[in-house]
Amino acid sequence: MRNLFLSVIFILNIQTLYAQLPTVRNNAFQRGEKLTYRIHYGFIDAVVATIEILPENKKFGDRNTMHVVGIGKSKGTFDFFFKVRDRYETYIDEQALLPWFFGRRIDEGGFRMAQDYVFNHSKNTVSANGKTVNIKPGTQDMLSGFFLARTYDLGSAREGQIFTVPTIVDGEMYDLKIKFKGREMIKSAWGKIRCLKFVPVLQKGRIFKKEEDMVVWLSDDENHIPIRAKAEILFGSLKVDLLAYKGIMHPFKFQ
Repeated sequence: MRNLFLSVIFILNIQTLYAQLPTVRNNAFQRGEKLTYRIHYGFIDAVVATIEILPENKKFGDRNTMHVVGIGKSKGTFDFFFKVRDRYETYIDEQALLPWFFGRRIDEGGFRMAQDYVFNHSKNTVSANGKTVNIKPGTQDMLSGFFLARTYDLGSAREGQIFTVPTIVDGEMYDLKIKFKGREMIKSAWGKIRCLKFVPVLQKGRIFKKEEDMVVWLSDDENHIPIRAKAEILFGSLKVDLLAYKGIMHPFKFQ
């Protein structure tokens, strides 16, 4: 892992990698943000997950990046029967909001997987565990795409409108499509909050029965933070609720 990371730094010192990168306005998140979620599997309080933007600024070449780490850990009785120890991390270009490096380590019920992706946005390629994959311009990883979507201007979004994020998943290109379903007031641990309702169009057959088996509610403010999510999967149902937060860019407006 260390040798791979040093190789990434060496590769990204080549200045041509930075030619014609876009500049994306970000008024949604900042270093120091940490979101904690509680994940229920049916009636069981199963997993606690955190998504944190670390305070550090790791440079890839002369580019500033945001280091994002996502951790998932099972708890209580669920941990005894089905242990989850997941770690996702990405280094996102601070100006272009494009990933330079993505790492994934999952251990779920004894199933283990390790992935390391190195992005070359000038050639539109990714080195995925040593295999070169051609990608579309602006391709995101599984974690960075979530942050890019938070920067979208959703004030004039129309119900039924679809937003598309090109994403590399398990070494293959995938166009993540997110359909806007309107606005809704939902209850949270801190009071009611106005949210934007979205339905990701998913890959059915792998985990989900149907393409629209997940619903996500984002705060209807400049943060665009997920407050709640529900999903029907092949083996039951999941519910995700925001449990704690800190370091967000804008205060929440609860009623």
